[in-house]
Amino acid sequence: MTTTPSSPAVELLDARHVHFVETAPPPLTAAQTAAMNRRWEAMTGDNPSLFDGPVVVCTGVERKDPQTLVLSWCRATYRLLTLRLDAEHAVPAPSVFVTVAQPTTDGALLVGRMADSTVASGRWQLPGGTIEPPTATARLDQEASARHAARELAEEVGLTVAHEELTLWAVTRGNWGNFGLHFRSPAQPITTLEDAHLSLTTRSRAQGLIPELDRISFIRSQADLAGLGGPTADFMPALAALHSRYGQSGIGG
Repeated sequence: MTTTPSSPAVELLDARHVHFVETAPPPLTAAQTAAMNRRWEAMTGDNPSLFDGPVVVCTGVERKDPQTLVLSWCRATYRLLTLRLDAEHAVPAPSVFVTVAQPTTDGALLVGRMADSTVASGRWQLPGGTIEPPTATARLDQEASARHAARELAEEVGLTVAHEELTLWAVTRGNWGNFGLHFRSPAQPITTLEDAHLSLTTRSRAQGLIPELDRISFIRSQADLAGLGGPTADFMPALAALHSRYGQSGIGG
């Protein structure tokens, strides 16, 4: 659900820890609710595969100490995000998402292209996705975010990595105020990653499913993004530059 963002700048936030605090969702007027439903119906009419699933929305970010951010969040569904496109009825609704920076043993970084069936058709990004709210008996915390990131890596690339092996590498605040937790995975040979993705896409298509990342590629610096031949996620230039600066073993933020 991206058209013109509220702010084109992506901010790298220096943090090693993120604490999550649940809050109440923003109250909507009757006019806002009606506008939201109209927009959602129009979007699903254009793309019937869209699903109004649960989503975590950021309601505030503050710094607890030099290395710790406190993220306030609420429960919502994807249709709330459509109000960001409505000039008259807009409400702040930054999403919270995770990605996995998967380096290769020779210093490259894996990127994937979103399939035509997705909201961000043709966009190049890191494997990842929007965080869903936990069940009533579970907690949303940094460990749960790492588990979600590991699951996204398995579902989009076909590579299984234990969430304990993922390290919080960068935190960003970008378009619409969207809040990203970017984890770094242990380096793998390019052939391992290519074989994992090929196996995943082959199985998916045999089952009549469309892989979420229909292609993968590898970059080494921000300059390589132009060669991908398509749009990139707003955070990609900053993280590509960060990867280039710290290399496959660096953690810096």
